Formats: sequence, C-alpha cells, structure tokens
Amino acid sequence: MKIIKIDDINTAGLEIFTELSERQLATVYEPEPGLFIAESEKITERALEAGYEPVRLLCEEGFLKKADEGGIVSRIIEKYPETEIYSAELSILKKLTGYNLTGGILCAMRRKKPDSPADILKKIEDGKKKRIVIIDNVENPTNIGAIFRSAAALGMDAVLVSADSSDPLYRRAARVSMGTVFQIPWTYMDCEWPGEGIGKLHACGYKLVSMALKEDSLRIDDKRLADEEKLAILMGNEGDGLKQETIDASDYTVMIPMYHGVDSLNVAAASAVAFYALKN
Repeated sequence: MKIIKIDDINTAGLEIFTELSERQLATVYEPEPGLFIAESEKITERALEAGYEPVRLLCEEGFLKKADEGGIVSRIIEKYPETEIYSAELSILKKLTGYNLTGGILCAMRRKKPDSPADILKKIEDGKKKRIVIIDNVENPTNIGAIFRSAAALGMDAVLVSADSSDPLYRRAARVSMGTVFQIPWTYMDCEWPGEGIGKLHACGYKLVSMALKEDSLRIDDKRLADEEKLAILMGNEGDGLKQETIDASDYTVMIPMYHGVDSLNVAAASAVAFYALKN
C-alpha cells in the first residue's frame, strides 16, 4: 500500500485526474484497454463489484480515517494493495475542476476487454422473454447515463452501443447512471451498423423496435409487441433520431403518443417510457 499526502493539485502522478481527457484515458495503454475515472464512493464501489481494477485513488483525508471502519478505501487496500492512494485536505481538492461532483473521491480504474455482442446475448439466454436496448448514435454522455439507469431499473436484459455513441464509461455518463453502467450487461457493436448488426440480431431471434414518431407507427401499448419473445429496442440520436435505413430494416416502428402539441420526448425520457411499456 502506498499512501501519498499532497498539498498541491499539480503533484506528479495526478495527471490522470487533472490533465488527461476522456479519450486520452481510454487509450493510455493502447492496444490494451485504458482507464476511466469513477466519481464518488457509490460509483467506485459498484465498479469494484463488477470486477474493475483500481489503479490510482484521490480522496479527502477523511476517507483514510474511515479505512479502519470498513470504508471504500479499506476495501481497495485489502484487495488491491498495489493501488496508489493520494490524499489531500478539502481546500486542496476544491481546486480540482468539477470536484463538487466527486463526493470526495476519484478512482482511476482499468477498463476491461469488452465482451462481444454474441457473448452478451448468450449470457442472458435463460428461456424467458428478452428485452435488450440498442443505443444508436446517442452523443450526449448525460443521455447515455440516463438510458443506462432506466435500462437497469426497468428490467432490460442488456445494452448494445453503436460505435458512434458516447462512451458509457465517461465520467458524466457513469455518474448520471448512478453506477448502473456496471450493473447491466453491455458492450459495443462489433460490426457494421445497421446492416450487418441488424442481420445478426435477427439471426438470434430478435425483433427490432425502432422508436420513431412516424405516421404508420404502432402505439407502444400494442399487444403485438408484448407477445414477442425477443425485442431489441432502438433509441436514436438526440437531434435526428434513427436513420431511415435503420427504421426500414426494423420489424416495428413504435411511437409514444404525444399530447398538448408536444412533438417528442428527450431520448432519455423516451427510453424510460419505452422500457417500462415493453418489458412485459
């Protein structure tokens, strides 16, 4: 165990928290998976429970005092004694941009090599009805986090993310998800989307549901949807929605009825409604 008390936020070794961008962190060990930053005790704990390995910890001194009480720091010390731990007084950490969102703790953690979509789908096979989520070109990390939180809370079985979507392990995404990004199976698409990807989902028995406000859309409470054994629910870009080729290749185009002249819901809000309605 190595505990380093600091009195300057620019101390060597803290570049992970103070200088590197999200993209730089993700590629720091290229070609191996890189790093991400977990903010707060809850998110760090959920990442640990999901098997992510801590590399460097930055925390208020109060967390070290809790180490003897079975807190997060003590668990890291016990299981990962090689983790570098930096501590500082609150007045020092307040100089760190966004510190008020950290809950007093930041943990740099190793990413894991992602499962393939095929492996994810095999893991969730258990003979029951299946509902998975496809996040297609959703660019805002806040929306990504909110979609993951709804997916986990409302009983979705897995999430597949297109390569042009924001990274679910970005700090804001993981924070908004309240750590549920570590609780639900997910991975990136590993093939051309939508063409090859849709073909593979169909081959696995999934019917695709494009969430889109189209004249010929089914209402989200249509019984035909509830009767399907396997549904993949597609949530599209914040501004443009799903591509027409994706909609055309889907089995259903589905809408959430709107009232009072409102034309649509934000993708995060729409996802919560869709997941609740289509779960059973």
